[in-house]
Amino acid sequence: MSIYLDNAATSFPKPNMVADSVYHFMKNIGVNVGRGSYGRAQKAGEIVYETRKLLCQLFNHSNPEHVVITSNVTEAINLAIRGIVTPGGHVITSSVEHNAVWRCLKMLERDYNIQISTVPCDRSGTTDPEIIEGMIRPNTQLFVFTHASNVLGTIQPIRQIGTIARRHNILFLVDSAQTAGAYPIDMQADCIDILAFTGHKSLLGPMGTGGLIVKSEGMIRPQKAGGTGRDSLSPYQPEYLPDCLEAGTLNVSGIAGLGAAVNFILGETVEAIRNKEQSLTDYALNQLQCLDKVIIYGPGNPGKMVGVISFNVSNVPAVEIAYVLDEVYEIMVRAGLHCAPTAHSLIGTELTGTVRMSLGYFNQKEDIDRVVLALSEVLSKV
Repeated sequence: MSIYLDNAATSFPKPNMVADSVYHFMKNIGVNVGRGSYGRAQKAGEIVYETRKLLCQLFNHSNPEHVVITSNVTEAINLAIRGIVTPGGHVITSSVEHNAVWRCLKMLERDYNIQISTVPCDRSGTTDPEIIEGMIRPNTQLFVFTHASNVLGTIQPIRQIGTIARRHNILFLVDSAQTAGAYPIDMQADCIDILAFTGHKSLLGPMGTGGLIVKSEGMIRPQKAGGTGRDSLSPYQPEYLPDCLEAGTLNVSGIAGLGAAVNFILGETVEAIRNKEQSLTDYALNQLQCLDKVIIYGPGNPGKMVGVISFNVSNVPAVEIAYVLDEVYEIMVRAGLHCAPTAHSLIGTELTGTVRMSLGYFNQKEDIDRVVLALSEVLSKV
C-alpha cells in the first residue's frame, strides 16, 4: 500500500463527504449562483452562503458577506496585495515567504517601484516581531506574513505581528495556506485584517477553491470586473463585498465540497486535528534523528511547527531520495525548493533543495515507521 506524505502541497485523502457533496451538486443541482430566481439557483446560492458562514465560524469572523471566494490562495494573495499596495508604497514581509507572496511583491517592485522590507529570522525560520516596529515607514501600507513556512514548518508569531500592525493602523494580510484547518486561527484575537486561505490543503477540500476573509469594506480595490448577478445595469464593479472582488462564475461544485470539508473539521475540532498532527510530527522528528547522515531543518520542536519536515541525506541529492522512496517503497514525498527560495536561502539549500515530508490528519505512526525503515535501507547502501 502506498503512503502519501505530501500534504503541504495538497491533502489526501479527503473526507468522504467532500467528494459526495461535489458529486451531489453536479448531479442534482449544477446551476449558477445569482443568475436565476428558480429553485435550483436559490439552492446553489444557499450552498455558497452556508460555506461562507462555516468559514466565518472556523476563523472567528462575523460577516459571511466578507468571505471572498477565489480559485486558490495564490489568486487570493495576488488579489489582496495588488488591491492594496499603490506605486511607491512600502510592504513588510517575512524572510520565508512562498512565491505566491514573494513573486507578487517583486513584480510590483519592478513595475510600480514599491519598496519591500524583509524581517530577519533565525535559522529555524522564526521571525522576531520586535524588529518589525523599527522597519515601519510613513509609506508602509501592508504587512504580509505566512502563518507557517511550507519548507521549515515554522509557525510565525502572528498575534504579536498583528498587534503591531493594528497599533500603527497598517493592514495585516496573513497567508494561512499551511495552517488553515490544522492550527487555530482567530481573526479577532490575532488582529488579522485579511486572511488568505486555500481549500485543498489542511482545509481538506477540493482543488480550485480558496479565498480571502476581509475585516471590512473598502480595504481592497477590485482587480477584475465582470458579471456578479447583481446590479447588472451599472457599468462599474460593485463597491460592496463580496461582489466587488468576485467577478464571473464561481466554482460552486468545489465550494460545495469545501463547505463539507469545513463541516468535517468543525466536527473533529481544530484542536483535535492539531494535537494529532503535532504528535505525529514529534514522533517523526524523533525517529529521523536516530538516522545517521540525515540532516533535519527547522525548529525541531513540534510545538513550534506544523507537520512539515524538511531534511537531506548527506551526499545524496534530494531528488534521488524522493525518487527511490517512490519507485521502490511507494512513499510519496516532495523534493526541491517547494516554491519558496527565500526559505532555502536561509538554511543554505537554495542550490540543492530538500526532501519534504508533510504529514496530514489521516496519516498514522505506521507511515512514519515505513519511511524510517526505507531510509535506513537507502543509507545502508550509500
